[in-house]
This record gives sequence, structure tokens and C-alpha cells, in this order.
Amino acid sequence: MDGTSCQGWELKLLGYWQLKRDGQPIDVGIRQQRLIAALALLGARSRHFLAGRLWPDSSDSQAAGSLRASVFQVTHQLPNLLCYSNDSIFLDPDVKVDFNTVRWLMADIENAGPDVGADAIDVLRNADLLPGWYDDWVIFEQERLQQQRLDALETLAKHFLLVGDLNHAIDAAHVAASIEPLRESAQLILLRGHLEAGNTAWALRVFNEFRTRLRSELGVSPSRRFAELLELQTLAEPPLT
Repeated sequence: MDGTSCQGWELKLLGYWQLKRDGQPIDVGIRQQRLIAALALLGARSRHFLAGRLWPDSSDSQAAGSLRASVFQVTHQLPNLLCYSNDSIFLDPDVKVDFNTVRWLMADIENAGPDVGADAIDVLRNADLLPGWYDDWVIFEQERLQQQRLDALETLAKHFLLVGDLNHAIDAAHVAASIEPLRESAQLILLRGHLEAGNTAWALRVFNEFRTRLRSELGVSPSRRFAELLELQTLAEPPLT
């Protein structure tokens, strides 16, 4: 492994791809971008694995040659960004990757409870992984991150409901519902938040929009839980005088 430190490198994968050194953006070719992104997302990998993953439609020899060329260019154009151990390649541990910040945040929410503050909602709101990239391995990572974001946002929303912080509960549930509009669990939390906040009209709007989308896209209706929530709310309202 090269003993030289890699201070100053910052890699952005959320929203768009960008590599900076000491705060200055660096121009990087598309093949090299994909190699760096793969190492950031997947960790240390063998040359054989990377060649097959990044050039799946090429022969083994062609893929290996493409990888050698990309590694050579990164090594010489971006010194000390890559590290090597036996047959494995990985990013220097000092490289700051925004994806890791989101990954650690979601782990904190899952393992240590949601006491991470309402700022976590905005972090998760803006955590789209490499939009516009359509490689199979990228799509897999995009879908996995999306599922983890949804779970984390719902955990936060439930926590905020429990402590009576309805504004943040609604916000977290709304972000989850915006990411995946057909996810019933997120819509239910959003509905509960509006009902507990006394926003009956908004709750009905959430329900009607979700019902219309379900019928249009899947040909099904919302579960009975939505109607139960709305009926209970109606029963709890004082009669008009």
C-alpha cells in the first residue's frame, strides 16, 4: 500500500458525481468516474470482480484491459486516491465520501434510535444516489439506498409522532411518500400526522390522492387501515351545534 496520505480528497455521489481535492473540482473521465464510484460504494474489491462488474458485456480479457487502463489513468492523474493490497483495489480511507455520511446516519437511526435530530430529514431528503446512471450495479445500489432511506424516514416519523412533534413527523412521512408514492406505510404515517395535527382536510386529501394513484397504477384500493383511521377521527370530532 502507498504510505502517502490522501488528505484533501472529497467525493460526492449524492445528487451528482464530483471529485474535489482541497476544495477544487477535478475533471475525471467517465470510465474513471465509474471505477472510483464502485470502490466508494462497494469497498475493496479484486481486479477480476471490478472488471466483470464495470464491463459486463466485454470478454474477460477486454474487461481486464479496460480496468488496467482506468486504474493507470487514475493512478497517474489522481495520485494517492487509490490504494492496493494483494489483488484488491480500494479508495484511500481518508477520502471523504458523502454516501458514507448518509449510510452512517441510517445506521444510527436503525441501531441507536432516532435521537439524531430533525436535521436528519433534510439529509435523507437530498440523498439520491448517482441520478442518471443506469449501470446494473448502480441501479442495485440506488434501489438498496432508497429502501434504507424509506425505512429511516418512517422510523423518524414514528418517533416524532410519539413525542408529539407533529410538524417533523409530517415532514419525514411526506419525504418518504414523495420518494415512493405507492408505499402504504409511509402514507399511513402521513395521514396519522395530519389527523393528530387536526388537519382533517389535508388527511382526506392524502387519502384521496393515494387511492386515485393506487387505482390508476395498480388497479387496487387502499387497505382498510386508512378508512379505520378516518372513521375514528370522525367519531372523535365533537358534533356541530
